[in-house]
Amino acid sequence: MPRAGVFPCCSSTKSQKPCYTVLVRITVKKDIHILMLEDDVADAELTKFALRKGGLDFSLARVETKDGYLKALEDRPPTLILSDYSLPGFNGQDALDIALEQCPETPFIFVTGTMGEEVAIETLKSGATDYVLKTRLSRLMPAVNRALREAGQRAQHRRAQEQLRESHQQLRALSVFLQSGREEERTRIAREVHDELGQALTSCKLDLSWLASKLPREQKPLIEKTKSLLAHIDSTIQTVRRISTELRPGVLDHLGLSAALEWQANEFQNKTGIRCEVRSALGDRALEQNLSTAFFRIFQETLTNIIRHAGATEVTVHLNEAEGSIRLQVVDNGRGISRSEMDNASSMGLVGMRERAALLGGTFRIGRVNRGSGTRVSVTIPLKTPAQPEANHEDSPSRRPYRGAPRDAANPGRRI
Repeated sequence: MPRAGVFPCCSSTKSQKPCYTVLVRITVKKDIHILMLEDDVADAELTKFALRKGGLDFSLARVETKDGYLKALEDRPPTLILSDYSLPGFNGQDALDIALEQCPETPFIFVTGTMGEEVAIETLKSGATDYVLKTRLSRLMPAVNRALREAGQRAQHRRAQEQLRESHQQLRALSVFLQSGREEERTRIAREVHDELGQALTSCKLDLSWLASKLPREQKPLIEKTKSLLAHIDSTIQTVRRISTELRPGVLDHLGLSAALEWQANEFQNKTGIRCEVRSALGDRALEQNLSTAFFRIFQETLTNIIRHAGATEVTVHLNEAEGSIRLQVVDNGRGISRSEMDNASSMGLVGMRERAALLGGTFRIGRVNRGSGTRVSVTIPLKTPAQPEANHEDSPSRRPYRGAPRDAANPGRRI
């Protein structure tokens, strides 16, 4: 906003007379429209005089009946409503109820000569902003100023809340996009690692086996070396398969969520020695890919937390459908999670699991097992998930053509 004052022009030179620019701050007052419900002309004039005396710039519409009141509210929503309490065939309480229904954010002040203290308190409880007695109109301007100021603050607060809600929705959409892109990228890398690197290693193994078969028997050092290389290639092939599976287990895409959970539980049990039992009521039922992925990643993170923190010896997993939602429950017999750990905002594992469920309209809960130690993790996500922003685009992994290496014409099983 320019400040009022006089400033030299930038274009002035020594040979010219200096020129000056005058900057004036212009203040635009907000248009204040008052709806007055008053049947006494003299009282209405006194009220308007008190407002003008207080320096308020306003326009005013006066009505006396309910029909006129309703029409005025519809024709031009007011900035402020001033109402008498006692009116012929109509009363202030009814006017207040109508205002709360049609324009709940508009300040409503009673300006009346007949209102006891108990009635005044009841009107304030009902939603009136303030009340002023006609015998004390000196209180009118302070009451109006306060009402308009508070209404402006409430409007500003609503705008801030709306902006915060929009920002939160945008962050949610971004999170969906990033997670979808990450899963697609992991799937693409897993496929290429398995296909390209796995087949190249297999081809090397076949060629090395052929060379070993051609070596003379008396070349024992070379034969032993080829055996060692073959063993090393076998180990590398297993490592490639493990990396590919950890990036994106094929069982999740081909056999479904139940089989993927059982596979992951078996891997967890073999790795840690902690007994892990999966009980699924879904069978081979196919779920949407984003739903299956969310449950599987949450399950993986839960098992990771059990390894790191729980000190458990047994884990039980339940997967079932109820009331149009899929529910996953993981219970361990470890030490149990503490309240401080549950409320720890820096625990990215819990935050990530909670966010994965929320993105699909679901809930994530974690707490101690009733009547004993241990931790229970419950995830519930509806089968009909909210519409998500499209994650794929022209450069998305799911739209990139798969370019495998050309095959050797002399050896169809080998890629160049």
